[in-house]
Amino acid sequence: MRTKAQIISMLKNPGIIAVVRAQNQQQVLPLSAALLAGGVIAIEITLTTPNAIDAIREARHEFGDRALIGVGTVLNRATCQAALDAGAEFVVSPICRTELVGLAHAAHRPIMLGAYTPTEAQTAHEAGSDFIKIFPADGLGVGYIRSLRAPLPHLQMVPTGGVDLDTLGDFFKAGCAAVGAGSSLVSTGILQAGAWEELTGRAKAFVAAAAAAREA
Repeated sequence: MRTKAQIISMLKNPGIIAVVRAQNQQQVLPLSAALLAGGVIAIEITLTTPNAIDAIREARHEFGDRALIGVGTVLNRATCQAALDAGAEFVVSPICRTELVGLAHAAHRPIMLGAYTPTEAQTAHEAGSDFIKIFPADGLGVGYIRSLRAPLPHLQMVPTGGVDLDTLGDFFKAGCAAVGAGSSLVSTGILQAGAWEELTGRAKAFVAAAAAAREA
């Protein structure tokens, strides 16, 4: 079993976390395989996916150490624990639900709590959140991240929402630890068509853009 420190390192490299809101459980394995083929190893299966807990368990069994399978859209302790029991390797919440930190850390798993304001971000950090999910980032932009990092440079920020090939480089240049990519990576069109080769191509493009931004 990977340690929490190893998982944190893998989330930051290449730094692309695929936020998966699948239309059905059967899509999870092929879309995950397509993402892995493109170099995206961190796959956040949200609880809005039908039978998400079973999908997490199945993906962990199928891909083993080749992927980081996490759980997203976690709002309460019960679903957090269920996902951890199913093998989720990281936990993501869109809100600052601090009581989830102890559950994740007891399972030796990192957690990412959501924040929108500086106070929420610092509260999540002080509660022990390993990363801070800045959400929704599309209405805030890169300038907000820079402003937030000026007084709070210790935060490991992961913007989600509004992250695409045109913006992700600027987020990394602003000092983000990683980014969460949802529909810009795993689009509704791809899911409906089962266009897994297209998804692999998008994943490669996201990974390449992240690497280029960090080199710059």
